[in-house]
Amino acid sequence: MHTDPAPLIARRHGPLKGRVRVPGDKSISHRALILGALAVGETPISGLLEGEDVLNTARAVRALGASVERRGAGEWRIRGVGVGGFAEPAAALDFGNAGTGCRLMLGAVAGCPITATFDGDASLRRRPMQRVLDPLQRIGARTLAATDGRLPLTLAGARDPVPIVFEPPVPSAQVKSAVLLAGLSAPGETVVIEAEATRDHTEKMLVHFGADLRIGPQGAVGRRIALVGQPELMPRPVAVPADPSSAAFPLVAALITPGSEVILDGVMMNALRTGLIATLGEMGAAIERLATRNEGGEEVADLRVQAGQLRGVEVPGSRAPSMIDEYPVLAVAAAFAEGTTVMRGLRELRVKESDRLAGIAALLRANGVEVDVDGDDLIVRGRGRAAGGGLVATHMDHRIAMAALVTGLASDKPVRIDDSSFIATSFPGFVELMRGLGADLS
Repeated sequence: MHTDPAPLIARRHGPLKGRVRVPGDKSISHRALILGALAVGETPISGLLEGEDVLNTARAVRALGASVERRGAGEWRIRGVGVGGFAEPAAALDFGNAGTGCRLMLGAVAGCPITATFDGDASLRRRPMQRVLDPLQRIGARTLAATDGRLPLTLAGARDPVPIVFEPPVPSAQVKSAVLLAGLSAPGETVVIEAEATRDHTEKMLVHFGADLRIGPQGAVGRRIALVGQPELMPRPVAVPADPSSAAFPLVAALITPGSEVILDGVMMNALRTGLIATLGEMGAAIERLATRNEGGEEVADLRVQAGQLRGVEVPGSRAPSMIDEYPVLAVAAAFAEGTTVMRGLRELRVKESDRLAGIAALLRANGVEVDVDGDDLIVRGRGRAAGGGLVATHMDHRIAMAALVTGLASDKPVRIDDSSFIATSFPGFVELMRGLGADLS
């Protein structure tokens, strides 16, 4: 839960050194809990991210009738109720700040003949849900109470779900996943046609749990995903890899802090999540993949990161889905690069935890970096350094908060954020991990 504001200051203080593992992937953690709850039998999960967002999803599946037990740090057991087997919850499901958990659970509940109320914190209440609700209504769910398609809202699941063919108007892994989770309860084949591929964790995990799912190409860069409904999902162990979106913060900090060398263990290397690493490589970053392997259906690797001079590049809009959560910290890397970096097609950032596009620009301007927002494009004019000295308003956005602190570790003057309490939603232990590498955060 959100406590009182916790200001924090980041100061320049020598190189970062060491070997660390960031917390488990948030996307995989949410999906492991939900699919474990829809399987028949006991699903063991290791490496679960124990941030507030994921814990809210765990509470929600428990409220819907699944047995959820924590056995130790990151070690959980879920005893599921089967596809369509959720029970009506006694109270509203509170997702706090978790947009992913909320949208995926809307899909999972939409296929069950129950009524549930969904709610969240002030930030989540501002985020749009209508683009998830539209296809779920086609499957047979009904929205009984909502204002402008936002939380709090009450959803009546489908008594007789019908399979649909759905083409998302905007690329979104969350909307696609909600449709597939609802489609589990429908007879026949539910099809999602993507104009451009978005992260595919739901598809991989559905297959891992035994669903009949087929993926084929659609056009030049799209995909056609077909799911056969009403399977009996079988429990499968899930080992959650380290989150690449969390790894991005110590990774960029090491790149821009002179003399640094850091190894990040077991980071997920799913091709639809590695846009940041590809972009930093184009900027001249020294990032080496060590010990590539497969864990829980996902490719992982250890990453060795060394500080060095970066250069400005143009980042195509087509790359946005593979790095949508990493733009705040990429913008920081761009500030410390030589030359202009143009990041195109960032419309999706306007509906994140905050208007993240405006938040990134404000963060950089507060610290003496020249930046423009042109439509949906972000333009950062890097000079190889940043003045720092700014106070950054985080707007309850964990990634803006962490990006600002990374800025302070390499700036001429310290950088202060107004509130660090939200960082734990995605990266519990961030401050301690960074201090362990030699960062000055106080």
